[in-house]
Amino acid sequence: MTASGSSTGRPVFSVRDLWKVFGPKAGRVPGSELADLEPEELRSRTGCTVAVRDISFDVRPGEVFVVMGLSGSGKSTLVRCLTRLIEPTSGTIAIDGEDVCAMDKNALRELRRHRAAMVFQHFGLLPHRTVLDNVAYGLEIQGMAKAQRRAKAAEMVDKVGLGGLELRRPTQLSGGQQQRVGLARALAADPEVLLFDEPFSALDPLIRRDMQDEVVRLHRDEGRTMVFITHDLSEALRVGDRIALLRGGRLVQCGTPEEIVGSPADDYVRDFVRDVPREQVITVRRAMRPAARGEADSGPALGPGTTVADAIELVARDGGPARVVERGRCVGMVDSECLLRVVAGLDGRERIEKAAA
Repeated sequence: MTASGSSTGRPVFSVRDLWKVFGPKAGRVPGSELADLEPEELRSRTGCTVAVRDISFDVRPGEVFVVMGLSGSGKSTLVRCLTRLIEPTSGTIAIDGEDVCAMDKNALRELRRHRAAMVFQHFGLLPHRTVLDNVAYGLEIQGMAKAQRRAKAAEMVDKVGLGGLELRRPTQLSGGQQQRVGLARALAADPEVLLFDEPFSALDPLIRRDMQDEVVRLHRDEGRTMVFITHDLSEALRVGDRIALLRGGRLVQCGTPEEIVGSPADDYVRDFVRDVPREQVITVRRAMRPAARGEADSGPALGPGTTVADAIELVARDGGPARVVERGRCVGMVDSECLLRVVAGLDGRERIEKAAA
């Protein structure tokens, strides 16, 4: 299945027809008569586990691309294939148009050290080193001079909110602070793309939310491309510009949070997003109706990216419909009725019924 779309510029990562097979026949893709079998039956008949099945997608410059799914869906294998920490069985992977699968050891080392930095769930900090020296460790491996790497590390420590803790050891830090050190270490290499492999799943809920906020802030401030792996839907909706949802190694849907929640591709996705408060994800662009005569000239204005939840608050406070304004022009109206239809999920049903008709 392909997950692509319009974007400006060449994709940072472009993945096509990617397979990863583990087992006695791991060197080849299952034949056409076996490729569509469910994981359990394929494993019983061949002894192989297919972790990634014929996946294609592009990661656009400057976006947070989230790969999510339940345990065993293939998401962590997929992200490790991007830099060949795990060797793909077949398919193509390109970074900025360069063939990753054709890279030799030196090119792969350059890719992993400078172009695509990984942030893992387990922080991997060196216990005998200070915060500053942990952050500077990758720069030391690169051969950067001591004064220069410590200055760069100090800048990254401040960036992730750990200023004043430079001389502490990892055992003197909380879990969230340790993860910030890991994030600062990845940022210090100034990579083109950050790869997050379920980085916050071991953290307490409040600390986890703080780290999600940190990712959102860093992305807003720097515009750095990120690939973020998670099994948590609320986390995916919170940090992602687009979400690729995996099941059994297959890509079942890829789209914006609004597309995933508002237009699920199948019953599996529909069940996955069933408990998501739609009004916190769906925007007024989906909810709006055409403006009646004279409506477009007065009343409160909203941007098309305003969530339905915020629009409900405004409409309730004002007592009348609100204009949806884009680039100085009214493109539609929202009132209590059309907003509540989104909350009730009736907007999607209408679209399905019209398509069927």
